[in-house]
Amino acid sequence: MKGEANVTYDVIVIGGGPSGLMATVAAASSGAKVLLIDKGNKLGRKLAISGGGRCNVTNRMPIPELIKHIPGNGKFLHSAFATFNNEDIITFFEGLGIQLKEEDLGRMFPVSNRAQDVVQALLDKIESLKVSIRTNAPVETVLYEEEGAVGVLLKNGEKIKTRAVIVAVGGKSVPQTGSTGDGYKWAKMAGHTITDLYPTEVPLTSSEPFIQKKLLQGLSLYDVAVSVLDPKGKPIITHQWDMIFTHFGLSGPAVLRCSQFVVKALKKYKTETIDLAIDVKPDQNQEELFQLLNQLAKEEPKKALKNVWKGIIPERYLLFLFDQMGVSLDLTYHELPKTVVRQLAEWLKGFKIRVNGTLPIEKAFITGGGVSLKEIDPKSMASKKMPGLYFCGEILDIHGYTGGYNITAAFSTGHAAGEHAAQYAQATVTSV
Repeated sequence: MKGEANVTYDVIVIGGGPSGLMATVAAASSGAKVLLIDKGNKLGRKLAISGGGRCNVTNRMPIPELIKHIPGNGKFLHSAFATFNNEDIITFFEGLGIQLKEEDLGRMFPVSNRAQDVVQALLDKIESLKVSIRTNAPVETVLYEEEGAVGVLLKNGEKIKTRAVIVAVGGKSVPQTGSTGDGYKWAKMAGHTITDLYPTEVPLTSSEPFIQKKLLQGLSLYDVAVSVLDPKGKPIITHQWDMIFTHFGLSGPAVLRCSQFVVKALKKYKTETIDLAIDVKPDQNQEELFQLLNQLAKEEPKKALKNVWKGIIPERYLLFLFDQMGVSLDLTYHELPKTVVRQLAEWLKGFKIRVNGTLPIEKAFITGGGVSLKEIDPKSMASKKMPGLYFCGEILDIHGYTGGYNITAAFSTGHAAGEHAAQYAQATVTSV
C-alpha cells in the first residue's frame, strides 16, 4: 500500500504537543506531505501551560549536565542531541521571531513571558509549510500491514493512508491536555514493550500526624536540601531547592525532583513508607549550627528563645520543631538544657518525615516509563519492530526533572522522528 497512488500523506503525526509539533515542522521542512492529527480542539495545549504559562522552551546547560538532569534514560538522547540540541532549539525559536532570555539554572523563556507566543510561532510555521491539520479527530488505532505502518483509523471510522506514522501522544500525566495513555496500546500492537508506568515530578503524600492536622500547610522553605533515605537511613538522592508543606504531604521543586526516587524505593524495598530528611541549613554543618544557636542565646540571655532564634529559620517552622520536642519557646538561655540545643541543631540538619507515596500519575507533571528504548533507534526514533513507525516525546521511556529538560527531550526526539520519517516516506516512493 505504501507505494500506491491512493496513499494520501507521506507522514501522519498523531499528537499536537511539543514533540508532535516539532516532528511536524521537521517532516514538512524535509519535503514530506504531512497530516497532523489531534483529538483535542486546539494544538499546543501542553506547551501553553508549561513553565507556569511562560513556556520554559529549553535549558542552556552543557549537554553532559543536561543529560544528568534527565535521570530517566537521558543517555539515550546523545544521538538526537548530536543533530538537534538545546542550542539548536534556541536558534530555531529565535528564527521564528521568538526572543528568548536565560533565567536561573539555565532555564530559557520567551522575553514576552507568554507560552502562547511560542505555540503561535510553531503553528504559523506549520501553516507556512502547508501541513494539513485535523483537530477534534481522536485516533482509534494505527493501521499495520506486513510492510509496516500504513495509516490510521479515526474513531469516526475514517481510514487515512500514509507512508509513515509518528506517535507523539504523550504519557498519562496532565490528562486535561489530552495525554491519556492512548499510544501505549498502539505500540503494543506493533510488538513493543511498555515498561512500568509511574508518576515523576509529582507531590508526595504522608500520613504523619502533623501533616494530617495541617500544622504546616502552606509553609514554604527556601533553598533546603531534601534527601530520600533508604531503610538504613542512607541518602539515595538529595536535591537542594525550595519546598512547601501541603494538606496531604509535601510539594515544591526539591520534593518533585525526589519523587521518582521515592516511588522506586517503595517498590525496591517493598515497604509502605520511606523517610525524607529536610536540611534547612545545607551550607552549615551540625556543629557550626549548634555553636551558632548557643552563641545567639548567650548574647541575649534574658530573651525568650523564640525571639532569639527566629531569624535563623521561618518562625512557624521553629515553633513546630519546639512543639515536636515538647519544649516551651518561652524558655531563656539560663533555663535551656544543652540537649535541646543539640536536638534542634540535629533536626535543622535532618528532620525526618515519613512519606507513603505520591499523588496519582494523572496529577504528575511527567510520566516515568513508556515504550522501551531497546526497541527504538536512538538516531531516528524509528521502531525496530515495525517499519514506518516512529515515537517521540513522553510516550518513550525518557523522563527528566522540571526546568526545561523534558521539553528539550521532546523537541529533540520530535525533530529526529520528523526528519527520518520524511526520509523513510520518500525512500518508499522511489523504491516502488
